[in-house]
Amino acid sequence: MRPRFHFTAESGWINDPHGITFRDGQYHVFYQYVPGQTVWGPNCHWGHAVGPDLLSLNELPVAIAPGDGDDGIWTGSLVTDDDGRTVAFYTSTARPDIGIGRVRQASPADADWIEWSKGPFVADAPKDLDIIAYRDPFVRREGECWRMIVGAGLRDGTATALSYISTDLDHWTYSGIALQRSTTETADVWMGALWECPQIFDLDGKAVMVSSVWDDDVLHYAGYAIGSYTDGVFHPETWGRLTYGDSYYAPSLFTDADGHPCLVFWMRGIGGAEQGWASAHSVPHRLSIQGGRLVATPHPDVTARRSSQAGGASVQGLAADILWNGDGVLTVASGGVDVVALDRVGPSLSVRLGAEATPIPVSGEVRVVLDGPILEVSSASGIFGARIEPEGDELTVTATGAGPLRVHALEAGPERDAEVGLTTGGTVVSRA
Repeated sequence: MRPRFHFTAESGWINDPHGITFRDGQYHVFYQYVPGQTVWGPNCHWGHAVGPDLLSLNELPVAIAPGDGDDGIWTGSLVTDDDGRTVAFYTSTARPDIGIGRVRQASPADADWIEWSKGPFVADAPKDLDIIAYRDPFVRREGECWRMIVGAGLRDGTATALSYISTDLDHWTYSGIALQRSTTETADVWMGALWECPQIFDLDGKAVMVSSVWDDDVLHYAGYAIGSYTDGVFHPETWGRLTYGDSYYAPSLFTDADGHPCLVFWMRGIGGAEQGWASAHSVPHRLSIQGGRLVATPHPDVTARRSSQAGGASVQGLAADILWNGDGVLTVASGGVDVVALDRVGPSLSVRLGAEATPIPVSGEVRVVLDGPILEVSSASGIFGARIEPEGDELTVTATGAGPLRVHALEAGPERDAEVGLTTGGTVVSRA
């Protein structure tokens, strides 16, 4: 079973989204992609998809592939300067030590960003640090200069975000550690021994660093720091955990069509091995700071897909957007079988999937997005993602206790119904 509104590749493995860019009325999304298999492999490519919103993406040909000095094309970012020059920065890996990558450039060879040409290597791990991992460049504009943040882990268990600076996107100078935290520190939240995909951005008058939390080859969750930032150095004031459950990882920062900072996540555990595809991307989440916390809320593009009226207890199809505020138990069933039950008591929510229950913090209204095999739950205290297994062709929603409940079916837009996609430069894979 495929989701209808969450991006999946027609075949092969996908994971980290990155380089998400809105231009000329469309979103371009790049992502780590391993063709021909349903498990991760080090020979990653940069996949590419495009659509009018992030719920209507069409898959394009591979943008950047291994070869020419790269054994793997791993996560990175993409920027366009004031002269219209677009440059992608990616992690180039080489066997046998794939954990320590190098940062390399690539540039589009056509206006539609279909074909890309590789450029030089522009950054390496600093030799004065005892580094065991180095990857995931994130580039941002800072006044007249450019800043590159690269994730790294030190042998003593310190997770770091390394800082580089450039005036032209071509020549980069290492300027030190932007932010670091030991794996032994646990105040507020544990942040692991390596930050994958660390990204620094401005939000609601504060500086925010968001990253994936990694330790000893185990992928944990997304965490963050809130504070201030000056000249390549981040000064944390608070730390927090953003995601819960075993699915969300690798948050990718982007600016939406309205100029708001947003995140899309890789969702683990989603897939159809028998159909030859694995993993999905989350719906986009718009970011804000509320009560000193980083809050991720499903993007208005999700809201725009709601049916015109809130439905009753049943939703035809397997895609719904549910809003619930109150103590009690919210249950979603399909084919007469419970798919998920949310048991809320004050600031605590237990998400029950079959015999397993995951406790997560909760505050205010709870938002539940369901799309075929995907569940996403969000509130101001964090977000949760998981695989679900609906049995029928409709969803039945019930709730006990006091508090309002609104249930909307999610409807595909005309571009998805008509299976329309960009066709310039290659074959497009479209999925209804």
